[in-house]
Amino acid sequence: MKDNSAASNRKARFTYTILESLEAGIELKGTEVKSLRSGQASLADSFARNEEGELFLYNMHIPPYAFGNRANADPIRPRKLLLHRSQIRRLTEEVALKKLTLVPLKVYFKNGIAKVELALAKPKKLYDKREDIKKRDNDREIKRSLSGRQ
Repeated sequence: MKDNSAASNRKARFTYTILESLEAGIELKGTEVKSLRSGQASLADSFARNEEGELFLYNMHIPPYAFGNRANADPIRPRKLLLHRSQIRRLTEEVALKKLTLVPLKVYFKNGIAKVELALAKPKKLYDKREDIKKRDNDREIKRSLSGRQ
């Protein structure tokens, strides 16, 4: 199966505990789509925030399209996320009440339309990150010892 992911935020799963994820559309300008299709986007340090009843994605970097013209958009401009009003209201309430964060996990194309996998996430404490590293190292050692026997 072909992975149609244009960009992913690998650091998010290490930094945050993912509680829930959902798919949202993203409003892009002309050459941004072509640049995104070439896989040049970066989601590092990006987040979503509610402003006046609409969700916007901040710090997502889409570099200017190489064959574009002077109409190329700003690479780090805020981009509007396309969700139903009830979804925006629910996400905003959960972020405010439970002190969570809206983090994009990946950007991909679905039926030719750019989508963002957005997650409600809780920041991990330092000791949680250490436990994850220990668990990952232990699993790796177990796999090595099992593969060595065969």
